Amino acid sequence: MKNLSRLLFAMLLVLGYSNVNAQDENNPWQITIGTNAVDAYPSGDGIPFSETIFSKFVDTDNYNILPSLSTISVSKYLGDKFSFGVAGSINRISKWGEVPGSSEAITVDDLSYYGLDGTIKYNFLNGTTIDPYLGLGGGYTWIDEVGAGTVNGTLGLNVWFNENIGLTVQSAYKHAFEDYLQTHFQHTVGISIKFGGVDTDGDGIYDKDDACPDVAGLEAFNGCPDSDGDGIEDSKDSCPNEAGLTEFNGCPDSDGDGVADKDDNCPTVAGLKALAGCPDADGDGVADGDDKCVNTAGPAANKGCPWPDTDGDGVLDKDDNCVDIKGTVANNGCPEVTEEVQKQLNAYAKTILFDTGKSTIKKQSAAVLSDIIKILKEYPTSKFTVEGHTDSVGSETLNQRLSDSRANSVKEYLIENGIDAFRLSALGYGESRPIDTNKTRAGRANNRRVEINLAK
Repeated sequence: MKNLSRLLFAMLLVLGYSNVNAQDENNPWQITIGTNAVDAYPSGDGIPFSETIFSKFVDTDNYNILPSLSTISVSKYLGDKFSFGVAGSINRISKWGEVPGSSEAITVDDLSYYGLDGTIKYNFLNGTTIDPYLGLGGGYTWIDEVGAGTVNGTLGLNVWFNENIGLTVQSAYKHAFEDYLQTHFQHTVGISIKFGGVDTDGDGIYDKDDACPDVAGLEAFNGCPDSDGDGIEDSKDSCPNEAGLTEFNGCPDSDGDGVADKDDNCPTVAGLKALAGCPDADGDGVADGDDKCVNTAGPAANKGCPWPDTDGDGVLDKDDNCVDIKGTVANNGCPEVTEEVQKQLNAYAKTILFDTGKSTIKKQSAAVLSDIIKILKEYPTSKFTVEGHTDSVGSETLNQRLSDSRANSVKEYLIENGIDAFRLSALGYGESRPIDTNKTRAGRANNRRVEINLAK
């Protein structure tokens, strides 16, 4: 009864230890229940790592085995692959050491064996199926109710069948501090169970693996919730409280127009993406709600109504530089100077007369100048160059000066009679651009001329 009390006391210590610290990681606790074998043959005369200590290490004939539940251990994971455990064990000893000077085992009379040991373990491949470890620790061992302290070295292997259950095989070398307790090995085989993971939100996913440990969620989303049940976790759902579509990050599209309700200015009426989900009946790019002419296409600048074209030249008034004069699209609604008009201008311009050797315009040229002005006013946006030319009589310098002066005289006359100054420029070419021979009177008359040409 006394021996049984010792074993129960050891187990109570172990189980009590298992509840000392709070559980804060996935399966931080490991309990192992199994059987053990004690081997003190050979003892190596108590000398650690002597020549004989491992000579019959695997000779099971020398093992003292209690074929029942004889070992229980509990360990706590500390972090960084380290754990600390406490183990309690019992056995019955019938072979203890060897006869000095021979290889025969010393037979003893069914001695009791009790052990209580603490071990710090390092798991090399923590978290894997094959999980080897080394341990270092110490304890107290009683043989036939006589006890002594030991220092222990441990080599073991866990083989995990799943996340929580596995097989543990371990060998511990126990070196005694007292001569009356021989150095020996204790081998253990048992079933191990890992447990104790924390699940704060109660969703069945341990906090360590739970991306949202304080909020109940789904395994598919690593413990994070999907409040609206649309298959998109709340953290990635732009509308977490309304079931929606993946393409809209979890937001609904009530009218099915491809624009999520949160971005749809007309969520109950199918519309266009370009108009934030609102319809455009006349297709003019102006949403019906802003279109003053819903069924007639028109520009946004005119609130969806068409612009007027007063002169009917195909250029809207807003773009027409000559609103009341029919023109061309290429010339922004203004008429273009044709080759025929250009010829007419120069036909008139050639008849402008000047006082001999001067730039003074003769009065009889007023009529033709009036015709020129009428033509220029028909093309209000066109610009012209007034060009002066002379014959070759006289010096080239004087002819150049005279042509400049006559061109400017015509320009000033036109400005004074209603033609905008920005539309006109003047340039003299002297005798450099004759259009006829200077050897005859008629030829020289043709060369003395003014031209009014469209500016390029």
